Formats: sequence, C-alpha cells, structure tokens
Amino acid sequence: MPITVKAYAEHDELALTPTLRSVDGIEIEVITQANTDPHSNVFPFLIKYDDRDELERHVESDPTVDSYELVDADDDVFIYYIEHPEGTILLSPIITEVNGFTLRTKTRRRGWFVQLQLPDREALNTIWEYAEECGMKLEIIEIHGSAGAKEDISFGLTDEQIEALQTAYECGYFNEPRDTALKGVADEVGVSSTAISGRLRRGMRNLVSAALIDEDID
Repeated sequence: MPITVKAYAEHDELALTPTLRSVDGIEIEVITQANTDPHSNVFPFLIKYDDRDELERHVESDPTVDSYELVDADDDVFIYYIEHPEGTILLSPIITEVNGFTLRTKTRRRGWFVQLQLPDREALNTIWEYAEECGMKLEIIEIHGSAGAKEDISFGLTDEQIEALQTAYECGYFNEPRDTALKGVADEVGVSSTAISGRLRRGMRNLVSAALIDEDID
C-alpha cells in the first residue's frame, strides 16, 4: 500500500549541511525533478539568502560541494545546480532504488525535512536501514497511507515501536501502579530491557510529535 512519509534527517555529511550550519538565516530547498538515475550527484537547489557573495564563499568551502553553477537569481533567491563529491551522504539514491519519489526537501534546524511518496512500508524500512548504516539521524514524523476509502495514520511509528507500545499497554506497563516492569515487557517482545526502553521512548516521542506538535515549530 502506498504511503506518504514526513521525516527529519540529520548528518554532518548530508548535502549542504556545512553551509546550513555556518550561515544564519539561510533557507535551502531541493527543486523536485523527475530523476530516475539513482547514481546522480547533481541536483538543483533553491537558496534564499540576502548576500550572494557571502553565500558563495560558504558554498565554495563546503566539503559536500564539488562544483556549482548559478542558473537564476532574483533579489535574495538563487537557483544553483550543485554537484556533490563522492562521500557526500544523499537520501535520493536509496529513495529512487525503492521506487519512491521525493515530494519536498527543505532545510530545518540543523538538517533536512523530507516528504516522501513510497510504494509500501518495506521501502521505508529499506531507507531506515540505509540511514542507520550511514550513521544518519532519521526521525519519522508521520506516515499516511490509504486502503480504499479508509485512511491509515501511524504517526511515524516503526513496526517495532508499535509492537513495543501495544505490548506494554496490554501488559499494564502504563497502569498506575504498573502491572509489570520494563523487563516483563521486554521478555514478552523477546528483546533486551535496553532495546524495549529505546523503542518505547522513541515511539512515545513520535506520537507526541505527530499528534501534539506543529511540524513548523522547531
């Protein structure tokens, strides 16, 4: 079942992250394009900043930039084609490999907010595994899917987090007083207490983020 995913990605070697972190007030957005080549390392970016000379000084010193070309400019809005060197971490190749499509990519805080259209949850799991292999911080904010007229919203929870939260609820872990300790929940799921604690903590964080926090509030 196709799903739409909102996520936040952060890593020191993600494209243009050094520029983002060194220039106050800069806004960067990837211009969506129908690129089917998972090995492409050249992308169009829309950058908002009020000083082109200062901007380009930072871009030139950015280790995730191999070369850049200005293709359009209007006051404080610039469009560049930027080529990334080998070693730059990109999400686009793995998204293309799983037959996904990037709906939106823009800078947020110290990283990137992305909105993706993916064929199924297996594709999301593949992206998640890729992020873990790269040492990338990837926070799933929200997942929307549809099956006929019924909408499914899983609030950014992974399958493991859903299992942990459901098991904890069924075991009475959230009761006051608790009917079972953390180890009891871990034994039910078949993982360590440390692992179940992490799944519960991240799961509850994603629930709060999706249900109570406006995505535009950093």
